[in-house]
Order: sequence, then C-alpha cells, then structure tokens
Amino acid sequence: MSSCVVVWVSSCGSKLENTITRYYSLTTHHQRSVSYYHHHQKVFASSSSSSYSSSASALSSAAVAASVPSRSSEEKVYEVVLKQAALVKEQQQQRRTRKRRSGAAIDEIIDDDFMNNLDLLNAAYERCGQVCAEYAKTFYLGTQLMTEERRKAIWAIYVWCRRTDELVDGPNASHITPTALDRWEQRLNDVFQGRPYDMFDAALSHTVSNYPVDIQPFKDMIEGMRMDLRKSRYNNFDELYLYCYYVAGTVGLMSVPVMGIDPHAKSSTETIYNAALALGIANQLTNILRDVGEDARRGRIYLPQDELAKAGLSEEDIFNGKVTDKWRNFMRGQIKRARIFFDEAEKGVSELNSASRWPVWASLLLYRQILDSIEANDYNNFTKRAYVGQSKKLLSLPAAYAKAFLGPQKLTNIFMR
Repeated sequence: MSSCVVVWVSSCGSKLENTITRYYSLTTHHQRSVSYYHHHQKVFASSSSSSYSSSASALSSAAVAASVPSRSSEEKVYEVVLKQAALVKEQQQQRRTRKRRSGAAIDEIIDDDFMNNLDLLNAAYERCGQVCAEYAKTFYLGTQLMTEERRKAIWAIYVWCRRTDELVDGPNASHITPTALDRWEQRLNDVFQGRPYDMFDAALSHTVSNYPVDIQPFKDMIEGMRMDLRKSRYNNFDELYLYCYYVAGTVGLMSVPVMGIDPHAKSSTETIYNAALALGIANQLTNILRDVGEDARRGRIYLPQDELAKAGLSEEDIFNGKVTDKWRNFMRGQIKRARIFFDEAEKGVSELNSASRWPVWASLLLYRQILDSIEANDYNNFTKRAYVGQSKKLLSLPAAYAKAFLGPQKLTNIFMR
C-alpha cells in the first residue's frame, strides 16, 4: 500500500531536497492521485538485492519481544507505554520552558532542517491527505477539526502504517520476504534520522522531528508484519494480545503525541496512553472476529487455540465454517472481551485535546457497531462479512461529534432530562 515509485538510494546520507527532487523527476507524468499507490510494494520487494546484516535485524527486533518470558504480554507492552508517556512529559516540559523564553506558539515550532523545503513538505503532506481521504474517509473527515499541523502529522502516520500493513496484506504481499521487512525497518531508522526516501517518508520524518514520537511503536508494527509471515496460530490470548499490540495497539502510541492531551485532563499520561492502546487492541480483535472466514480460507486462525478447545471447537470446525451453538457461545465470549477493551478506551478518548477527539470517537463507535453486526448475523462470520452500512456511518458522525465536545457524561445527562 504504498505511495509511489520508491527511489532506493545506496547512500543513506542524501539530503531531503535531493531526495524529493528525484521523486519529482520520476513522477512528473503520473496523475496526482492515489491510483499509483500500490505500485510501491512490488518495487520495494524486488528492488535492491542488497540486504542488511543479521545483527542489524536482531538489534531492530522489538524490545517488547526480548523481555523476560515469564512475564505476560500486557506487562511487556506496558514498558513501551511508560517510555512513550515519559517522552511526552519531557517534551511538554521543554516546550513550556521554550514558550516562556520565546513566547512562540507550540504548533509554530518547525525544525530548521526543513525550513528551506516547506513547499515540498506541504506537497508531501497533501499527498498523505489524499491517501487518507481515499482509504479512510470517515477518519479523514474527523481530522478536519484538528489544527493544520496536527492534521498533517496524523495523515503522515496513517500513510506509513498503511504502507507497512500492505507489505504483508496487500496485492503484492507474495513478493515480501523477511529480508524486505528488514530493509523497511532500516528505512524507518533513516526516516527518524531525517533521511527520507520519498515524499511520504519526508512527511513522516518532519512529523517525528516535531512531536515526541518514539520509534519503538513503529518498529513493533514491523515486528507484527514479521509475525504474520511466520505465524498463523495463537496458543492463547497472551500470544494474541501481543500480536494485536504489534499491528494495531502501536497506532495509538504513535498518534497520541500528535493528537495531544487536554491540558485539563484528570487522568495521568500513562492512563491515557493505556486507553489509546486499548482502542487499538479492541479494533484488531474486532477485525479478527469479523474476518474469521476470510482468514480461514487463507489457512490462518487468529483465535486463541486453548479457548477454542475449551469451547469444544477444533480447527476443522473453523475450516468447515458451520455456525453451531458451541460456536455462538464461543463468539459471545470473544465479543464480550472486545467490548471490554472498547470500554477501557473510552476512558481516555475524552482526555485528548478537544480538537482531536472527533476522529477517535468516530473510529471507536463505528468499530463497536461491527460487533453488533456480527451478532445480527447470528455469529456467522464464516460466510457473512459484518459491516456498518452507510446510513449508520453517517449517523455515527454526529454522535461522535457530540461525545467529543460534550463528553459522554454530559450527553447522557442531556438525554436523561
């Protein structure tokens, strides 16, 4: 799911302006739309035969996975949460100090290295916005209430996440190898060091230079892609939780520093990050429950094996795709757990910066309704795909808007009168 023709450069020290100039020279005759977006994956997978050393790959493996085996996945992931929360606190203090000294507005602080390339950066962010508008229409609409700087940064993060996901789940996934993911991670390191390869990278590089975004959640998402290449079964929920963190919980940790926290927030920074993590876990669990049949046809089962066995279900039952009472009872338990994570997420959404709440509430409400749809389909997620209809989506937007600006409690009080 990528952007454009990727320019692989042998030198990692190329300047941003030269990189973007090369990009323009290659894409002059392309339409300024997202129609070329998928082309990158095939080029990425087949380009540059050079590979990075195995030691580099080992060093880049997520710190989460290297933790003591006896600890649960939730305990391991919490270390990443604490680290990101500490970064935010540190930057908040630095910005308060800087603002007192210079009187500069927070959103006006722009890294000097990019000052001479603002026109090109604006074009890069515009491309990111086009991709977001094409593939995440509801979320894109919600971002319109954010400040311009935050909106652009969220677009840049969204595009990177989409490109990463499409490496193993897109139209060119068959071309992707572990070595290709190693190259993608090395490229991520370059982006964080201010050495982008293309315009989408340039937008992300600029974003992470201006917000307290840690590289670990990005690396962990790549680790989730590696897991998809080598693993198609999960023994228990602890294993599945770690996978859900890698591929979706990481998005919350990437996004909160950009979305910002309400200056009057009553919860701790750590609590708010845990809520963002919970939303990612809830969304991914919902994806898994929605796509049981589709995944089974690909030979994958993203359901805890021990819980299936306890429910009297086998892999054959999944592959046969029959809705039985055992399956219904099993699904009720899985849906209940996903809703618990959504409930946990709600505690933190209202603590975000007021201008950033709407798209998050919209995402939360829409995904919760997918669970309702699974129930409405009598738990047949083998041959029926649960989805939220267009009319319900449209109705969710004002509901999300109300929750974002009135708050769930105030909204409840209004309807109770």
